[in-house]
Amino acid sequence: MIKDILVNLSIENKPDVAADYAVSVAKTLDAHLSGVAFAYEPILPGTIFDGVSASIVAANRTECKNAAKAAAERFEQSARGAALTAESRVIGANIEGAVDIFGRLARRYDLSIVRQTNPEGRAEELILEAALFSSGRPVLVVPYIQKEGLQLNRVLLCWDGSRHAARAFADALPLLALSNTINVITISTKGDNQGEISGADIAHHLARHQLKVELKRLVAPDTDVASTILSHAADTSTDLIVMGGYGHSRLREFVLGGATRGMLTSMTVPTLMSH
Repeated sequence: MIKDILVNLSIENKPDVAADYAVSVAKTLDAHLSGVAFAYEPILPGTIFDGVSASIVAANRTECKNAAKAAAERFEQSARGAALTAESRVIGANIEGAVDIFGRLARRYDLSIVRQTNPEGRAEELILEAALFSSGRPVLVVPYIQKEGLQLNRVLLCWDGSRHAARAFADALPLLALSNTINVITISTKGDNQGEISGADIAHHLARHQLKVELKRLVAPDTDVASTILSHAADTSTDLIVMGGYGHSRLREFVLGGATRGMLTSMTVPTLMSH
């Protein structure tokens, strides 16, 4: 069951697609929703800091704190409008600290929800990666172009037989139980039929949960797995993608697998990932 959800709130003065989507998820699942807004410390290279007055730094800090408070207020108003039980918090931290905090916070929730990184969103990118690789919990990534709330008419499950994919399938079961159709896909190169065999096994497993499942094998013309997934999702009007998240840590930085990075960069459909 998914009964406790955490969402990272955007402090930008524009619609927060992750917060809006999180409200719809929590309402669908009758779950408690918590929002966290980070008031980021100013980033000032040492060579520049000497020429910047303390008043300018303080003004920047105050601006970020006010933006975070405004984001929390908007979130709480939206949650109240949806008749949800919800809470929010504002945390002051530098980017590295915020990443560590969010990764640890997410461990205490059933699901975390974050926005897809926009081209300028370095902090969001790191928080997304922390949620995926540090929390031990699933993360639902919302495209920054998302306009609608949670829809579960057709869910696309990407299966490759890996531990990460199995974890994602298990984490997504509460959502799958509410879906109308589940499309399990395997992706392989020409002449490889192992994906089809393993895909049939997982399709049978999900059918035993009394879920309606369709199985399809896709042959990728090259190594661009993400494009193959997103193309199929568009062709089938998919509402949600479920897949494993791949990567490893290197000197405190996460190195994403090709398919994972491709999805996070180009995604057009909300995607639940587990590692």
